[in-house]
Amino acid sequence: MNTTVLRELAKKLLIAVCAAFLCAMSMNFFLVPAKVYASGINGAAQLITDVLRDYLHLSLSIGVLVLLLNLPIALLGWFKVGKSFTFFSFITVLFTSFFLSVIPVHPLSRDILLNAIFGGMISAVGVGVALKYGISTGGLDIIAIYLTRKNRNASSGKYFLILNGIIIVIAGAVYEWQYALYTLISRFVNSYVIDMIHTKYQKLTVITVTDQADKLVSAMQDQFDRGATIIPSYGGFTKKKRFSVMIVISHYELYKMEQLIKEVDPNSFTNILETNKIIGIFHTEEQQRAIQAMKHGEESERARHTLGDEDYHRFEQLFHTKTNVTIPGRFPFQDE
Repeated sequence: MNTTVLRELAKKLLIAVCAAFLCAMSMNFFLVPAKVYASGINGAAQLITDVLRDYLHLSLSIGVLVLLLNLPIALLGWFKVGKSFTFFSFITVLFTSFFLSVIPVHPLSRDILLNAIFGGMISAVGVGVALKYGISTGGLDIIAIYLTRKNRNASSGKYFLILNGIIIVIAGAVYEWQYALYTLISRFVNSYVIDMIHTKYQKLTVITVTDQADKLVSAMQDQFDRGATIIPSYGGFTKKKRFSVMIVISHYELYKMEQLIKEVDPNSFTNILETNKIIGIFHTEEQQRAIQAMKHGEESERARHTLGDEDYHRFEQLFHTKTNVTIPGRFPFQDE
């Protein structure tokens, strides 16, 4: 394992720890004392702990419950979403559980509104920074991605809304509705800050102006297996011919894409656009893995099942056509 990979791994681990600390701090200093509920599995653990304590007189640590609830989700993510993504997500969950257990519950304010706002804001900084580096804080992220893949016409945002809505409604029904309303305020602040740090869009269009289009597209297809459009370009100041490489990715792939572009062509110019809607084929990570397997000659019924017959036969024909296996050194429209 080279130095660059180790440095990247250490950076991601550090980000995961910082994100976990901020999420735990937002809960124990602001949300838990005010009975305002966090987002996703953390909020579900918080609500279950409150109900067990207030109605059954059972004391259970929120940190322990966060870990227990995330274990089956981690297994789902490992086999159905992606091993790297799930690994760093679970590392974040592990440290969140640890910090929730060691940081004392200590209210910094008696004002519920202030607790709701600052609790949502602080946790959003942790989540937003984690997402910026291609890391998830676990829980609902993994569930939403999996459900989105099962229903390709729905966005993961829809599932976040449904699952968080269940927590809010139960909190309002079991306790006073004011807690549910303050939770809504906290969720709004949380979403707004995450959007500022990362992006509210699930898909992004990356346009890179480069003179090394062949290397860049080869690297992109090796890492992502997403289709790329090559557009001949012309430098306004330099008057030199360039190429614009356009590709659509998910927001979880943004950090990896940025690193890839910097590695292939540090002098390129990249514009990242927010994408509202896509009409056409957009492969999930599971489908990309199936395509990678086919590319390396590991064709199987599993790949056929993952891609569907039409996609499977299209890629089978593509990879068996020698001229299409690799990208030529120069594109047909590039001048000698």
